Amino acid sequence: MTRHVIQAYSEGLGEPSWLTDKRLKAFDKLDQLALPEIERVKFHRWNLGDGTLVDNDALGAVPDFTQLGDNPKLVQVGTQTVLEQLPMSLVEAGVVFTDLMGALEQIPELVQRYLSSAIADDIHRLAAYNTAYFNSTAVLYVPDGVEVAEVIEGLYYQDGSSATPFNKRVLIIAGKNSKFTYQERFETLNPSDIPVTANIAVEVIALAGSQVKFAAIDRLGNQVTTYMARRGRLAGDATIDWALGVMNEGNVIADFDSDLVGNGSHSDLKVVALSSGRQVQGIDTRVTNQGCHSIGHILQHGVILEQGTLTFNGIGHILRGAKGADAQQESRVLMLSDKARSDANPILLIDENDVTAGHAASIGQVDPEDMYYLMSRGLDRATAERLVVRGFLGAVITEMPIKSVREEMIAVLEAKLQAR
Repeated sequence: MTRHVIQAYSEGLGEPSWLTDKRLKAFDKLDQLALPEIERVKFHRWNLGDGTLVDNDALGAVPDFTQLGDNPKLVQVGTQTVLEQLPMSLVEAGVVFTDLMGALEQIPELVQRYLSSAIADDIHRLAAYNTAYFNSTAVLYVPDGVEVAEVIEGLYYQDGSSATPFNKRVLIIAGKNSKFTYQERFETLNPSDIPVTANIAVEVIALAGSQVKFAAIDRLGNQVTTYMARRGRLAGDATIDWALGVMNEGNVIADFDSDLVGNGSHSDLKVVALSSGRQVQGIDTRVTNQGCHSIGHILQHGVILEQGTLTFNGIGHILRGAKGADAQQESRVLMLSDKARSDANPILLIDENDVTAGHAASIGQVDPEDMYYLMSRGLDRATAERLVVRGFLGAVITEMPIKSVREEMIAVLEAKLQAR
């Protein structure tokens, strides 16, 4: 891939000159930047991108729209948008939920101002790669003071019959004192044996006083090798409650970050992960307290089956000047196989004195006393074990705002446990 090809692709889409320049600058930095650091995960030989931009494949199967409900949503398959659904009341309130080109027509100044403001193009090679090569986009904007009662859904499908990399960019802008719930799904349709890479960058810009509930379920196929970044940038008194279900089949490295820039900003990060087969997953979950009296909490629970590998790195960083900040984290992993491998690494970086911070981490197998209690009540071992696992992961699953998604996560878990 050359600069000329990227320039031609951007100009062919009708992107503004500032975005074309942004892509080219990111491309120029690729050879100078290192890969991200994910402690205790050996991913440097993974194929995480081959520089393909254009999807020349015919559109494969699409979801059954009759089953999707009538709440606000955006549905994309591969590089194509197949459904935009936004009630007129929200359109009149100024809400925007569309692809990048649609957003550039409606809110061009906001897109230019906030794109890459949470995930900078030069933090590492995979971030620069996403900026240079993203070929699918979604933009959600909720204006100042607007409250959305219904759940807003982004459904992003990777077409398993296509070899085109799944390079996705999502930008969410929560206006001052806005309030809404957003649920996103990344899933593979038409699973196949065609190997493909995914580089996904999700930015959440929470302006002063905004309240965002962010839920996600990731179910990309076993042929997809994925880098996933979700990062929030929070102004004063803004809140993001994250509930993330990492249930992919293929190898994954992920960055889930919150930058608490404003005073009184607050982030709760809840992550549930499931590894099985020979799958490798490495998840960095980070909260950086910059504002005074900012609060950042991390809760990570994971389950490993068969020969899977799961690594949780929880990082809490309180910067100098963040007086009254609070950073707490808990990472726990349950292994259901003697061949499973796991790490749970709590990391606290404290550069200020007047703060509160703490961490907890554990790795283990199902408690024999729990099993004994349940089996003494007449349950067989397999059923008792499933109940213990469901209870273990329930702290995150119950945070999913859509009932059908909660039920799906439980169903995925049950299917994997029963297949052991």
